Amino acid sequence: MAINMHSDHILRSLRKPGEITYKIPSGGMFEFVSGANFFGEIVEWCGYAVAAWSLPTFAFAFFTACSIGPRAYQHHRDYHQKFEDYPHSRKALIPFIL
Repeated sequence: MAINMHSDHILRSLRKPGEITYKIPSGGMFEFVSGANFFGEIVEWCGYAVAAWSLPTFAFAFFTACSIGPRAYQHHRDYHQKFEDYPHSRKALIPFIL
């Protein structure tokens, strides 16, 4: 939950009021993945599924990953297209892997 909240705070703080330009998020998990907020959400729901240990919670965590994962990849691809100086070491969703 902390990853998710911190990542959302970073994203909300990127632009000043009235500003419309895109910026590269940095700090926290954004140093490792483009979709740090998505990563935090998936980790959060997977943790809940493990804590509850029931089929519906595992299904919810799985389908959350299936719906958010492609969005993270899309954001990653868009960042690389928009910013020439975007860090190439960042992955889309899973640090050091994907």
